[in-house]
Amino acid sequence: MPTYDFRCPPCEHAFQIVRPTSETTPVTCPLCDGVAKRVFVPVGVVFKGSGFHNTDYRTSPATSTQCGSADSGCSTGPADAGCACTGCPGAE
Repeated sequence: MPTYDFRCPPCEHAFQIVRPTSETTPVTCPLCDGVAKRVFVPVGVVFKGSGFHNTDYRTSPATSTQCGSADSGCSTGPADAGCACTGCPGAE
């Protein structure tokens, strides 16, 4: 469960309460029983730069196959009539 910071406006007492996020009942001050207000505190994480998502989760570049390479399936080259490559000048 998260911890929330509260401050009592009448007595200026600051305190923390651990409670579920679904809880909506008002919080009372433990010193004066006044209604406390929630204090929003900035988090200690700062993301700077070009973006962690762009550098850590980018997709790998697609590998291009060229005629005559072992990956393309063509063993003789682009001028061969049996070449199945789509980018070959000799392929139809």
